[in-house]
Amino acid sequence: MEKTETLIIGAGLAGLTAAYELHKAGKPFLLLEARDRIGGRILTSRVKGESPLELGATWFGKKHTALVSLLEELKIPSFEQVTGGRAIYEAISTSPAQVVQLPHNDEPSYRIAGGSDTLVRKLAELSLSEESFHLKETVKSITLKEEKLLVTTDQGRYLANRVISTLPPYLLANSIEITPALPDAFVSIANSTHTWMGESIKVGLRYASPFWRADGGPGGTIFSNVGPVSEMYDHTNVEDNHYALKGFLNGAYHSLTREERCDLVLNQLRKYYGDVVDSYTSYEEAVWRHESHTFLPYEEHLLPHQHNGHPIFRKAYLDGRLLLAGAETAVLYPGYMDGAVRSGQRVAAL
Repeated sequence: MEKTETLIIGAGLAGLTAAYELHKAGKPFLLLEARDRIGGRILTSRVKGESPLELGATWFGKKHTALVSLLEELKIPSFEQVTGGRAIYEAISTSPAQVVQLPHNDEPSYRIAGGSDTLVRKLAELSLSEESFHLKETVKSITLKEEKLLVTTDQGRYLANRVISTLPPYLLANSIEITPALPDAFVSIANSTHTWMGESIKVGLRYASPFWRADGGPGGTIFSNVGPVSEMYDHTNVEDNHYALKGFLNGAYHSLTREERCDLVLNQLRKYYGDVVDSYTSYEEAVWRHESHTFLPYEEHLLPHQHNGHPIFRKAYLDGRLLLAGAETAVLYPGYMDGAVRSGQRVAAL
């Protein structure tokens, strides 16, 4: 049985931020990740010689000061999201789409240069070692045992002075057996807490040239009330030499095949751009509802962000030895990358 001071569950942005802060402070830890990759809801698809496609967390603003400060500390640049000053707007199915001018945005969105996973890879590089990090290891139970926490996984057992869970609260409450049981009030709130991005379907298409930027063209920003793609944006890389479109497909299409979803996306884009959309070099998607380490079906309908940031998630449990982090637990900007960073910093400092 391996022993550690702090055991972190989850190598998403919150878990890696906590690991980074503990490493800087010279405090030992062990990080366990159920997936075969780091990043959690940060997922960047990469194809050599083409634009990185963000299939998970993508944008942030200057108001997200914790994330901005961390990027500056790690010397990771960012760049403003391209809009082109105009957008395709489709209000109703019985009227054609219009090209509209976009008003000046005092709070533009930004992307991480090189891809969102640049941040998590840098955090891992600076803080993780072979001894402190395990992939493909799923936590099954947490038990309070003689002033320690016994953590059982599908690979083994660990004894820790404290455990930091970065799982979405709903997933924590419904996938890990915890003894003694967490308070009823916590379980009730956790069971009605929305997992941010859990129902999202993100889609992207790479192209050899940005036809949407042609002079007098409609641009790469799309807003549609008709769908099935509700929003889409120019997803060209920071160097502006590899091109892509990235957007959101209605989550109701999760039960279709990948090929069927791709056809839906192309059919919609043909209405705006014509057959040139068929010249894509690759199609990528992430159906987050299918990610068992992110999403479990809810027992009731939940609103977006429901109970995100609830103060019950910032309490300590199991005699103060179980701490919660993760984007949904943050006081400010819960659900966003900034919230994940803030939560990881908070628990690491306790």
